[in-house]
Amino acid sequence: MSTPFYVSPQQAMADRAEYARKGIARGRSVVVLQYRDGILFVAENPSRALHKVSEIYDRIAFAAVGKYNEFENLRIGGVRYADLRGYTYHREDVTARGLANVYAQTLGTIFSSVGEKPYEVELIVAEVGEAPTDDQIYRLPHDGSIVDEHGSVAVGGDADRIGGRLDRDHRDDMTLGEALRLAVRSLARDSNGGERELAADQLEVAVLDRTRPQQRKFKRLSGEPLERLLAETAGDGDGPDDGNASDTSSEGADASTEGAEGPTDGKNEAEDAGKKSGEGKE
Repeated sequence: MSTPFYVSPQQAMADRAEYARKGIARGRSVVVLQYRDGILFVAENPSRALHKVSEIYDRIAFAAVGKYNEFENLRIGGVRYADLRGYTYHREDVTARGLANVYAQTLGTIFSSVGEKPYEVELIVAEVGEAPTDDQIYRLPHDGSIVDEHGSVAVGGDADRIGGRLDRDHRDDMTLGEALRLAVRSLARDSNGGERELAADQLEVAVLDRTRPQQRKFKRLSGEPLERLLAETAGDGDGPDDGNASDTSSEGADASTEGAEGPTDGKNEAEDAGKKSGEGKE
């Protein structure tokens, strides 16, 4: 009779955690940052159909890395939870903290189930408030624990390196352009210290904008608005940016027009003065 194979519970859990972490690390990273007017989500994602960042409810958004089919099931479950709770009670009763608790219970149950493999996912649930101090960002690893994050957070890929750079350079009063520039720069830096070039079509960008007059604060940035914002931030260096992706060119055009009129007026005055002095000599 063969001796049954025994693995201690501690070792079994450690093996399951290592399995999940390796699966998550193979995915491309997602960066979430607070900025002056809301919360910014930036993911390296060339696909236009398979989203890593999605809206859950009026002020709540969801970001994830790992296996798409697994975190997509969680996203759909979160939308159903939010819709049912908002319909049964009130829309203000749907909060990021409540949603994070639901996800934590689901992930924790799956992680501890012996006959089921752990989910290879890491989630971020964020809610934008009326003021920056009211913003909420929760990170949920594969085991169902909840981490309350502030300022910035990175998940997936080389999250530790990216998170270290975000912690060093992030400020709470950043404009949208400054926050986007920092996020793209952090994602583009490779493990050897070099930087890749990430174009707009390689990025998935969305914001929870507290200044939007609509009840729904979620908005995607793509196409020409995103390309214009990336081009302006790249050309402006480290100077302040407008922060509005749809209106970033008008003020610059006005400023350039005013700058062009200044030298012209000065030239005309000099010519008039020359004519008057010439008339006096004659």
